[in-house]
Amino acid sequence: MRLSDLLSDGMVLQRDAEAAVWGKTRPFHRVRIEFLDLAWETRADDQGRWKAVLQHLPPGGPHEMRIVDESGEERIIRDVLIGDVWVLGGQSNMELPVRRTLDLLAEEVRDVRLPQVRQFTVPLMYDFHGPREEVAGGRWIAAVGERVMDFSAAGFFFARELYERYGVPIGLILTAVGGTPVEAWMSEPTLRRLGGFDKLLDRCKDDAYVAATLKSDEERHRRWHEELNKRDAGRKEGWHRARLDTSDWGDFALPGSWRACGLENVRGAVWFRREFEIPSSVAEGGALLRLGTVVDADETYVNGVLVGSVPYRYPPRRYPIPAGVLKPGKNTIAVRVLSIFNTGEFISGMPYELVAGGRTLDLSGTWKYRLGAAAEEELAPQTFFQYMPAGVYNGMIAPVSRYAIKGVLWYQGESNVASPEGYSRLFREMVRDWRDRWKIGDFPFIFVQLANFADMDGGLERWAALREEQRKCLNIPNTAMAVAVDIGEPNDLHPQDKKTLGQRLALCARRLAHGEHVVHSGPLYRRMEREGDAVRIWFDHAGQGLTTRDGKEPAGFSVLGPDGIWRPARAVISGDTVLVSHERIREPRHVRYAWANHPAEANLCNREGLPAVPFSTET
Repeated sequence: MRLSDLLSDGMVLQRDAEAAVWGKTRPFHRVRIEFLDLAWETRADDQGRWKAVLQHLPPGGPHEMRIVDESGEERIIRDVLIGDVWVLGGQSNMELPVRRTLDLLAEEVRDVRLPQVRQFTVPLMYDFHGPREEVAGGRWIAAVGERVMDFSAAGFFFARELYERYGVPIGLILTAVGGTPVEAWMSEPTLRRLGGFDKLLDRCKDDAYVAATLKSDEERHRRWHEELNKRDAGRKEGWHRARLDTSDWGDFALPGSWRACGLENVRGAVWFRREFEIPSSVAEGGALLRLGTVVDADETYVNGVLVGSVPYRYPPRRYPIPAGVLKPGKNTIAVRVLSIFNTGEFISGMPYELVAGGRTLDLSGTWKYRLGAAAEEELAPQTFFQYMPAGVYNGMIAPVSRYAIKGVLWYQGESNVASPEGYSRLFREMVRDWRDRWKIGDFPFIFVQLANFADMDGGLERWAALREEQRKCLNIPNTAMAVAVDIGEPNDLHPQDKKTLGQRLALCARRLAHGEHVVHSGPLYRRMEREGDAVRIWFDHAGQGLTTRDGKEPAGFSVLGPDGIWRPARAVISGDTVLVSHERIREPRHVRYAWANHPAEANLCNREGLPAVPFSTET
């Protein structure tokens, strides 16, 4: 007898719902499920597939479930909880684990012991031939001790809020995959009906093409790195060593970009070194090296010992230094940076420091640098088939859809920023796909509006345009949106403040899923009206009244005049409205708020402290 990996020790079943239990056994065999002093019986079909539906499950646990085949074979599922189950979907900001937030939230997760908060991570799987029946592995873990580090950070802080409020077990099913566009999470029939995806859908059905592409990409990337390593003088001459004469090396101001030393067009390996001195009291134990964010990849050595490496640009470099590596007096850090697809850079605004013996040593400033080797050819990006239309929907959502849930949390959109137009239509259809798949009605669907981020490569408005598309989706029944435009980081695609985000998601769930009359959103644009040379803006969700987070006049507003030019505008709070004007515009046409990738000046909120939703009256 076989069971889904979802149906395993530590699982959380949805309370007060039709919770399915299923598996495979011998054809036509009877199966008995014993749970909560009750019993359910069913019979397998001619393929051995069986399913039973458990109803009216009260919250609590832990319990034990016994499943018995008529042949006497049995399965025992232990430590079963009954509570509320939420699917976590989207891309890397939902996937981001707690361990990636420790620079900001370490104290929040110290000595966590929440055994009734659980997570099941669905392994990455894509399929282009149709929906899969089962997940490809995975297990339930509890938010206890070090295991919490593997939780989705947004999911954990959301779950903690709800558990502490209601005392009901929380199960999280993590399906997010970094880099995925919304179309990867939609069904093939829907995508074909919408149009524009047929070519990719057909191509990916060719298993030979997929296999050949993966093999070719792997070989190309292996060969590029091997050739670079062979030519890298730093590798050949040991530039990672503790002692090295760098008198003929150049000076580099860290943090900074390779543009500062004329290497902006180089794709290859550049080495950086820095000497520092510490007293014997600091050198005795272990330490933590923080090297911000490095573009694209790095290998980092302390006194000739490799302490860490990251193969791509986004994760913060937090490298533990084992005891005995640091020495009293002079020490050396050597960093080999690979520029693979982008101009190399140590991103500004990040921590560059050594923490040891209760002291923090600032490592910014002048470093030595030298080019190890420039690649002879550019490396084409890999083909990530998990990004292709319908793939992860078939491989990760379809097999989970048999499992009863409370609702969905969604954080995605970064991978659709390049073409924001039409995102709202895609998202709307995706929600319909998921609800059709679960067949439990219009369950709560809570999504995150993109955080602020200074995307210097993408112009000034693509992120704003995507946020506006997300705002349009609030007319989908039983949805809510958590605004994150004030808790992002301009220099980091993956902001660490997932605690505030989790709290805002929990507010949405309290309103949508639990029916509480709570203010769950910041001010949301409702309508506008011309008043002479000004525009009055009305809002929903004003709560106890409009205000600003810094006590100053509202900022971040702009007005469109008859000449088609947007100009920064003055805004004044008037009751539950805002009056917007510009001294040189007598006939204002439209108003925008927080319309930028990184609208740092935007400060409007309600008295509950929730930020106003960015908007444009044009759409």
